[in-house]
Amino acid sequence: MNIFWFIPTHGDSRYLGTSHGARAINYDYLKQIAVAADTQGYDGVLLPTGRSCEDAWVVASSLIAATKRLKFLVAIRPGLSSPGLSVRMASTFDRLSGGRLLINIVTGGDQGELEADGVFADHEKRYEITDEFLRIWRASLAGEGGEAGYDFQGKHLSVKGAKTLFPPVQQPYPPLYFGGSSEPAHELAAEQVDVYLTWGEPPAAVAAKIADMRERAARHGRRLRFGIRLHVIVRETNAEAWAAADALIRYVDDDVIARAQAAFAKMDSVGQQRMVALHGGKRDKLEVSPNLWAGVGLVRGGAGTALVGDPETVAARIREYADLGIDTFIFSGYPHLEESYRFSELVFPLIGKQVPGVASSLTGPFGEIMANGIAPKVSQS
Repeated sequence: MNIFWFIPTHGDSRYLGTSHGARAINYDYLKQIAVAADTQGYDGVLLPTGRSCEDAWVVASSLIAATKRLKFLVAIRPGLSSPGLSVRMASTFDRLSGGRLLINIVTGGDQGELEADGVFADHEKRYEITDEFLRIWRASLAGEGGEAGYDFQGKHLSVKGAKTLFPPVQQPYPPLYFGGSSEPAHELAAEQVDVYLTWGEPPAAVAAKIADMRERAARHGRRLRFGIRLHVIVRETNAEAWAAADALIRYVDDDVIARAQAAFAKMDSVGQQRMVALHGGKRDKLEVSPNLWAGVGLVRGGAGTALVGDPETVAARIREYADLGIDTFIFSGYPHLEESYRFSELVFPLIGKQVPGVASSLTGPFGEIMANGIAPKVSQS
């Protein structure tokens, strides 16, 4: 089981939909979160992409030297950058980080944002571009074409003699992650990516997606891995966890919800439409499956659901998804620094995740020494 955390380059706060409790997103804070995730034993971090975020590649690159084990799931945007430039960026990052790059393929779902970036392509055309982009990207990094390089003539993209002079550490290329809920997205993932990602839908919906993707991949003679993107609100008791969920949206007013939902309605992302359908913008319909809470999606685009409960409950829900075939879990929580610790301390022991350097017996010591000489007992949980 791979457990990832999240680098909030689009902002962080103790509450959603307000500046109350907000935090400045600067290098020092992002570094704190990355180092916390690294030292606690998270396998990697996801960096979001888009005009609402600091640039993912610049931020991730700045965190290479601050971390030791942590992998970085960084987005490439077909249509926004050329395949050749993305190949060199990926290879350089992978080499400088010692093989710690993972690639998140993002086609985009907000037409206004895309047009502001100079990308004028509808949903179908964007997936055609992404398909051609990945064929070039994969072939170039894999060294297809030998000394002469790789040639490709497509409907939207063409290259002649594409090659990589400085190959990546991970061969044939850093693993490709991709999420999308439309028909062309599923076909693209089945043929070209390594890990298919879904946002946190109820288990039955996730199971249906996985079954469909497995069948499609099998037609191409391939096998996929699967991941899920979720928020998490875990506390020592269920009552405390649900109170924390309510508190997270205490400052969200109906006008903010209406404005956010109107913006989501303009997007052509099928995944975003599925997120909105879970709650319909209604505050009274937020527990969409046992312990799966859609309150985040009232105002936040993309992943809009959270697992809510005590450690045992949250661990049980994680295992339910794992039993469906999910092996990568990408979590986040507000605020991201404190919640990274809370989740690892409360849930890691229940899902077999070991924090590096923490032994089963007291060797640190771990915990505060009492009365100048009394060491705390080692927890058996």
